[in-house]
Amino acid sequence: MALEEQCSAPPQWRSISLTHVEFPEGDLMGHMLAYISLLPIAVLVGFVTLIVFKRELHTISFFGGLILNEGVNWVLKHIFREPRPCAGAHTTLHTEYGMPSSHSQLMWFFVVYFFLFLYLRMHQTNNARCVDLLWRHILSIILLGTALSVSYSRVYLLYHSWSQVFYGGVAGCTIGIMWFFFTQEVLTPLFPKIAAWPISEYFLVRDTSLIPNILWFEYTVTRSEARNRQRKLGTKLQ
Repeated sequence: MALEEQCSAPPQWRSISLTHVEFPEGDLMGHMLAYISLLPIAVLVGFVTLIVFKRELHTISFFGGLILNEGVNWVLKHIFREPRPCAGAHTTLHTEYGMPSSHSQLMWFFVVYFFLFLYLRMHQTNNARCVDLLWRHILSIILLGTALSVSYSRVYLLYHSWSQVFYGGVAGCTIGIMWFFFTQEVLTPLFPKIAAWPISEYFLVRDTSLIPNILWFEYTVTRSEARNRQRKLGTKLQ
């Protein structure tokens, strides 16, 4: 009986607009750009996954900068209160304001911070310098293309104007640069102390800021440990 009453007077339903992206029906380019427009969500999910499985302080700081960047974007939108272009074009919007674009701001924060991390934070290895520089350049080009694609998708899908996307990118780049140097100069010297806190030790939070190439370090340590265990196992079976 209660179910019939609910059906006779249905409530107003709303979708979770965080992942709700609309595109023109039958537009293949718009369909593809709608998926590209969701990349900022993938970035945030990727960071949460890295933090859960790696628990590295620099990654946590990077993610903290992304959250701060989103907070600044919310404040700026409510200061400028500039409406989105083509009012009424979309049925579901997270906020009615479009200046600056949060998607553009997040992606450019991520890309600029990653550029600085690749070329200033990571040290070059002497035994593979050419290969090391090559993959950094290739990754940088891919990241740049990704940020440009997300920015363009927001204009193409009529969620933002060019100026809203541009100033979102400027804000993201500025905050990304500031947060990188704040992390390097202020937070990084504190990482060893933070990693030594009892709560950090309990949750296995670690500091790898003094390790030049964390990928090579983890690879060699894992391979060495696997060989030692295999050798011990072989000795027991004999």
